[in-house]
Amino acid sequence: MKKDYQSWQTATKVAQGLGAYDTATNGVVPAIHTATTYYRDADNQYRSGRVYSRDNNPTYLPAENLLAELEQGERALLFASGMAAAVAVFQSLPSGAHVITPKVMYWALRKWLVEDAPRFGLTVSFVDMTQLEEVKAAIQPELTRLIWIESPANPMWQVTDIKAVVQEVAAHNITVAVDSTVATPIHCKPLVLGADMVMHSATKYLNGHSDVIAGALVTREQTSLWEAIVKHRKQAGAVLSPFDAAQLLRGMRTLAIRVERSSANAHELAQRLSKHEWIREVLYPGLPSFAGHETAKSQWQDGFTGMLSIRVKGNERLAIGIAANTEIWRRATSLGSVESLIEHRASIEGVGTPVPDDLLRLSVGIEDVNDLYQDLCTAFETAARSTS
Repeated sequence: MKKDYQSWQTATKVAQGLGAYDTATNGVVPAIHTATTYYRDADNQYRSGRVYSRDNNPTYLPAENLLAELEQGERALLFASGMAAAVAVFQSLPSGAHVITPKVMYWALRKWLVEDAPRFGLTVSFVDMTQLEEVKAAIQPELTRLIWIESPANPMWQVTDIKAVVQEVAAHNITVAVDSTVATPIHCKPLVLGADMVMHSATKYLNGHSDVIAGALVTREQTSLWEAIVKHRKQAGAVLSPFDAAQLLRGMRTLAIRVERSSANAHELAQRLSKHEWIREVLYPGLPSFAGHETAKSQWQDGFTGMLSIRVKGNERLAIGIAANTEIWRRATSLGSVESLIEHRASIEGVGTPVPDDLLRLSVGIEDVNDLYQDLCTAFETAARSTS
């Protein structure tokens, strides 16, 4: 039942899960393997290649193979969470290494870099990744070992020119890794643009149903850093359960249609909201007025993601009031799922956040776009009356 998936289009690859199935029964869905350990051969060998399930459960393989194919990488690894995947990269660097990361990025990882990375002998420079000169100026030729890009960057959605950064550091021995959680392999393929590694919080768009915590890394080729990451996953045990791996694959099989719908909804909402009387600014790479629009248009395909942020004409109280008065938009942390979520990011991130207090982050789902828009409009009016 071998399939020639190399010629398939992306939508076919994800819907088919690269043709993965249960080889023992010919079931159309791959099996979930719950065994934690495996028989040793009579002569004390392990010719099956499997010893212990912590880092080598066969349930991981269909999702890893699909993601590696979508990103056009050599190999993918699943982790217990997006944070586990990201931290594995940093903890696999040699002590004393210097890394360059964005000023605006996923807040939990930024906090880890500020508070915990120094304990592992790492030094970190936070720069504006949209300014190539800042990246260049931050490089320490003998020490910099990693440039971590997040594009688009949560929650302001700055877009980094990945290809330009790769070209800038080509003369140095620096790994370029990209958090492409929001762009997904549907919109952007960082490895094709020259990056060495891609990270996904698979909890978000890859799974897409708010019921699995998972992370993933994909490498363009096997390197010493990648081998260190493989070792780290095994020794640290940062793996997800077989059931979650199977659920992740199931979610990934609808990735193409979910991302297409959420991105179309977000684009329509961004256009409408940019004309709304209560909106100061709409942050969305699909708008020609957005600073990173041209870069996104040149490096992305099939849309501009399902994430946008709005800055309201008012203060924190008004912004929180708007979120409090939505009915369809759910007030919850996370993004990339079928249901639409709204969140006041500054109060979530707390002291030190670079996020304006008038900003609301919107994760646009697959609902009817008119319902989503009307729900926001009603919430604007209700919040304005209560705060006036």
